[in-house]
Amino acid sequence: MATALCPLRALGRSALRPRARRLHLSAPRSDAVVISGRKLARQIRQEARHEVEQWVAAGNKRPHLSVVLVGENPASHSYVLNKTKAAADVGISSETILRPASITEEELLELISKLNNDANVDGLLVQLPLPEHIDERKICNAVTPDKDVDGFHVINVGRMCLDQYSMLPATPWGVWEIIKRTGIPTLGKNVVVAGRSKNVGMPIAMLLHTDGRHERPGGDATVTISHRYTPKEQLKQHTIRADIVVAAAGIPNLITADMIKEGAVVIDVGITRVQDPITAKSRLVGDVDFEGVKKKASYITPVPGGVGPMTVAMLMKNTIIAAKKLLKPKELEALTA
Repeated sequence: MATALCPLRALGRSALRPRARRLHLSAPRSDAVVISGRKLARQIRQEARHEVEQWVAAGNKRPHLSVVLVGENPASHSYVLNKTKAAADVGISSETILRPASITEEELLELISKLNNDANVDGLLVQLPLPEHIDERKICNAVTPDKDVDGFHVINVGRMCLDQYSMLPATPWGVWEIIKRTGIPTLGKNVVVAGRSKNVGMPIAMLLHTDGRHERPGGDATVTISHRYTPKEQLKQHTIRADIVVAAAGIPNLITADMIKEGAVVIDVGITRVQDPITAKSRLVGDVDFEGVKKKASYITPVPGGVGPMTVAMLMKNTIIAAKKLLKPKELEALTA
């Protein structure tokens, strides 16, 4: 009997001993998922290639893109080369029309008018920036809206703002596609867009905040726009509460880790060429302190390799839309007749 009680006594003694506490250690947080704009752009270009093949196989003319390049800006020449390479990749024919920086505004307008009336030209863009003596807004409005693959004509901008089908600017559309294709929710989310440029920041804000039930569905987000006169501390008050931060100000390291909350999505649209202090070589940087921010964000885009490739891919999609004349409603025909 005594022998039988030994295990019970032992159990009783062990129950009286203080138990070692189990420590609940949370796993170290992993870095943000780096969204590959190059990978997404390859998918979109593959879709575009298939669409062009079907269009041509149905007996239609191959889509054609004309690019007007003024002056000798190295960055502009590089961007245009990327665009014409992408066009060739998806089966779109293209041409680059070079003009000297000394071209007059009237001469450039005459060239645009000629291309507007050329039935062979489906998509037309004038590479920006232009020399100071030329009014960029006047040039953008000179491109006929249904050939305006940059989406900069006032009619396309107006239709976009009214949630109607329009030629969307390529970079904002690229940002929108990154968010959608990555599965990032926007409905009811807080978004900060740092930068209010008419070609990038403003259209991004429009796409994100507009009604998802309209003709051109938007993101239904609550959007705050900051600009050059927004004090840094005030900007931080907005970004620290944001679910999504879109940096499009062209200011290196504008967005730092202390300015965002854990798990935020950070899309870096900025691109600036700076000199590396160690190697003395030039390199491209964005508006976001990538190494610091990726330790807090849930998703982040790199520079280069993020939004840039998407811009070119969406330009190809716009050229196909122009070739198919999908955006030429009756009121547009009346204006361009």
